[in-house]
Amino acid sequence: MTTLLITHPASAQHATPAGHPERAERIRAVEQVLEAERFSDLVRIAAPRGGLDLVTLCHPAEFAEAIIAAAPASGLVQIDADTLMSPGTVEAALRGVGAAALAVDEVMTGKATNAFCAMRPPGHHAESVKAMGFCFFNNAAIAARHAQKAHGAERVAIVDWDVHHGNGTQEIFWDDGSVLYASTHEMPLYPGTGALSDRGTQGTIVNAPLSAGDGSDAFRDAFESALLPRIDDFAPDLIIISAGFDAHWRDPLANINLVEEDFAWATRKLMAIAERRSKGRLVSILEGGYDLEALSKSTAVHVAALMGG
Repeated sequence: MTTLLITHPASAQHATPAGHPERAERIRAVEQVLEAERFSDLVRIAAPRGGLDLVTLCHPAEFAEAIIAAAPASGLVQIDADTLMSPGTVEAALRGVGAAALAVDEVMTGKATNAFCAMRPPGHHAESVKAMGFCFFNNAAIAARHAQKAHGAERVAIVDWDVHHGNGTQEIFWDDGSVLYASTHEMPLYPGTGALSDRGTQGTIVNAPLSAGDGSDAFRDAFESALLPRIDDFAPDLIIISAGFDAHWRDPLANINLVEEDFAWATRKLMAIAERRSKGRLVSILEGGYDLEALSKSTAVHVAALMGG
């Protein structure tokens, strides 16, 4: 089993104001924990810069060009109440797109069994024509479309366990029967989407909302009863994980009480489906996670599981 780790220094150059939860220290914490000896077998690659040809798989060119043009030469520009751009934001976001596409390329061609993209800013709140929730371009959605366009994948499953619902991914694939979007998340919570009744026009949206205070049992039950059977029945050619670690009990932005082992368990469950349905092919993309200790420890068990540990 070969696990690929894709990173780039540009991730730390996307600056946010003091006190902002989506900060450069997040990526440094992830990179530091993955330097441990247990991860020495990771194949490490620098993320290429994704071009507009990739971004426009899910976002109109006018939107992408407007985001790029909005980047300041200095200081910060506010996109919405939560989402800001610095001079390094566009490069970081495009490297995130490039990382997602490269991960798909390596996994779909059999050069790696699976891959983890340790990049920021995150992407799953980015809708087709709206940057929001710390996100600019939807890396997971772009990865799915790239797998279809470049590698002939007929069906792709995106599994999102970030504590905040991936409204952008749901919106992009609402009418698409070739991409399954399956999510556990806290409700009510930002961004307010992800109701159990949201199924998309093709029945390929699967939401399993959790309530504030829920912990491991509720999370695992949601996976076992609602998500895993649908993913297995969908028989995807590739599984993509929107891997947010903010459902951890330490995280300051939510109220779900998961522990690190829950993420390892979910990883192994999805890997088992990937083995049955998609030749083991799985790509994981970092989303949220705002307590540095919880983020680093959760990332460590996730990546260890991807490596077969």
